[in-house]
Amino acid sequence: MNQSPPQSPELLRLVDERTADLQRVKAEYDNYRKQVRRDRLAVREIATENVLRALLPVLDAVEGARRQEAMTPGLKAVADVLETQLASLGLKAFGEVNEPFDPTRHEAVTHAVAPDAERLTCTEILSRGYRVGDRLLRAARVTVTGPPACGRGGGAEGTAGGCGTGEHRDP
Repeated sequence: MNQSPPQSPELLRLVDERTADLQRVKAEYDNYRKQVRRDRLAVREIATENVLRALLPVLDAVEGARRQEAMTPGLKAVADVLETQLASLGLKAFGEVNEPFDPTRHEAVTHAVAPDAERLTCTEILSRGYRVGDRLLRAARVTVTGPPACGRGGGAEGTAGGCGTGEHRDP
């Protein structure tokens, strides 16, 4: 004899309340787990960026050694492994001669004028820039060459080349 317990309206209301409570707690816990996962990823990204930023002087030293003389095979192997491993962590170098000057990615250290120039261009890379994903770790330090500025002192726009267009700005 299997008899089910009587199903009173009060009992059904309590079951519905407890079910709603459980669903709410489960949703809160799921949101908490997602937030913890996001926080862990953010901490990992910040830690990676800090380590990469700390190693930028080493990359600068390697680049300086390459500019001065041919590297020994052993030093070249170490430099290649270092660059490969840093790239595997997402480090990307930028800053090439003749690329357009972008003040969000480049730091202009000096500015040369070329009457035939149409826009500001990176003509010498003093130190490469680096980023991880969309995050800038360090701007490239560059020498820029661009058109002569016109109307110096008279215009509030500070434009260079294409006078009055506001298209090119002095670094």
